[in-house]
Amino acid sequence: MKKKDIKILLVDDEPDILEIVGYNLSQEGYKILKASNGREAVELAKKELPNLIILDVMMPEMDGVEACEQIRKIPKLEQVIITFLTARSEDYSQVAGFEAGADDYITKPIKPKLLVSKVKALLRRLKDSEAQDSKTLIVGSIEINREEYKIVHHDKEIVLPRKEFELFYLLASKPGKVFNREEILEKVWGNEVIVGGRTIDVHIRKLREKIGEDYFKTLKGVGYKFEVISD
Repeated sequence: MKKKDIKILLVDDEPDILEIVGYNLSQEGYKILKASNGREAVELAKKELPNLIILDVMMPEMDGVEACEQIRKIPKLEQVIITFLTARSEDYSQVAGFEAGADDYITKPIKPKLLVSKVKALLRRLKDSEAQDSKTLIVGSIEINREEYKIVHHDKEIVLPRKEFELFYLLASKPGKVFNREEILEKVWGNEVIVGGRTIDVHIRKLREKIGEDYFKTLKGVGYKFEVISD
């Protein structure tokens, strides 16, 4: 996908941030869309189907977390990459963002060069996803379609946000193997992303809620593994 075909939706209630971020990314050749609140962002995302959404947390009418949750419910936007803008001290916002389905976060104050680098890294995930060989992985009673980002369990389709799916696919690709935290962060989030251990914990909890407690085993101080169970 060429840069001119990539749509980035910027969402922030501060005009200065929209202007600065929009200018720096448009200089890179991306098509920039702008919204000043969460409600406007959801409607614009439905209409334009962006590839990446950069979403502020604290906004009027609808905050970023709620907007993220709403966007993740739209079938055509299941694979859009969503990253939050958060203040450096807002750990609670980062956790809430991941629980809502965000893929990443960018801390304020925003440094233009770092922002551009971060966006390029996020969009590389999009390219990597498009380049994946289409394959269906079957583990026990679960069928995982890597190409369609689809999971079927007992004839029931389960829809997961991008990062939850990638984490699940990683663990399920080698049942019984223990993946340590460093390996999970590297393969799911990438070396360029700085996230804490709680990020993995949040995603594992979500997978247990959606797929089943017994599939995911925690080895304290080590990491996680997926086990095939008879059900």
